[in-house]
Amino acid sequence: MSALDDLAVPAGDADTVGGVPARLVAAPATTREAAALVAAARHLAVVVRGGGSKLDWGVPPERLDLIIDTRRLTGVVEHAAGDLITVVRAGTPMAGLGLATQQLALDTPPGATVGGTVAVNTSGPRRMHYGTARDLLIGITVVRPDGRVARSGGKVVKNVAGYDLGKLYTGSYGTLGLITECAFRLHPLPAAAATLTRRVSGPAEAGRILAAVLSAQVAPAALEVNAPPGGDIEIGVLLEGSPAGVHDRAAAVAKLIGGADEGPPAWWGADPWPPGGIGLKLTAALSRVPDLLTAGADTGATIRGSAGTGVLYAAAAPEAVEVLRAAAVRAGGHAVVLTAPAGVRETLDMWGPVPGLALMRRVKDRFDPDHRFAPGRFAGGI
Repeated sequence: MSALDDLAVPAGDADTVGGVPARLVAAPATTREAAALVAAARHLAVVVRGGGSKLDWGVPPERLDLIIDTRRLTGVVEHAAGDLITVVRAGTPMAGLGLATQQLALDTPPGATVGGTVAVNTSGPRRMHYGTARDLLIGITVVRPDGRVARSGGKVVKNVAGYDLGKLYTGSYGTLGLITECAFRLHPLPAAAATLTRRVSGPAEAGRILAAVLSAQVAPAALEVNAPPGGDIEIGVLLEGSPAGVHDRAAAVAKLIGGADEGPPAWWGADPWPPGGIGLKLTAALSRVPDLLTAGADTGATIRGSAGTGVLYAAAAPEAVEVLRAAAVRAGGHAVVLTAPAGVRETLDMWGPVPGLALMRRVKDRFDPDHRFAPGRFAGGI
């Protein structure tokens, strides 16, 4: 009897990905068990599922036989507090790492898992200071589509041995195999924090305020903007550090922007689109962020995100997608549709132009020659 026979059970009505139903669901508990499962399922199309918080991102799979659920791949394998690293199994909820006075500084939605966070390269407001999942990942264990286990990196920040599979698997949407363990760089929890906000009347004023904060010596952990259609734009500045340092920098920021320390606003770190809505990720050069705010106002879209890194998110109507994409390209960036409801999704170009697509196809062919893992979910139908 194979690991597939041992672990797989018939899928239920809720076991779908992008509206595509699965036939089977299996939940391995260890890397070894996961490898045996993948090897036994070499004739099946597979999608990996973590907490499901971003399972509707990307394109629906072209076919789906087996969902590999990571809910049993949980737990902190190691926490070396003195080295500021942790090794965590992929199905572990990000909200329950239990790292005491240290943190994995990724802003994630409720229910997100470690593996899912890496698979879509999640980042939130504090990416400006700490970076994204790709920046904090220093080691990874994966099960390749042929069932072999591969490891890359290690438990020290400056490990440069071997190929950096972590960079490759981060943001791959599960198309290259199953992530089972991740090693991360940690940071101390800040002793103090303050969030100052300021309302402005339009993109031009927002641009002036953002530029002033970026040029000042205040070292914000996050510089966020929220621009709803037909309303004032709100700017938020997060400061973290020692109590004395935060106090002094908050006073400087308050004087600079005319804002006040009010705590994080309700929109902080939240997706701008409602459940079932159309959500986009937009990027731009920092100096061109006001151009995206203008495009949002012109199209009735809500624009929200990191004005300090030029990574923004939008809730938009279908007819606004290409307008926003064109605005992002003119601003030195790009636009990707992360999620859209069934029926609308098929009418949209989800990924837009993708530089390096030919290389991505060669990587997919090398790692997954039968195109079994998340077939069609990534750019260019990869």
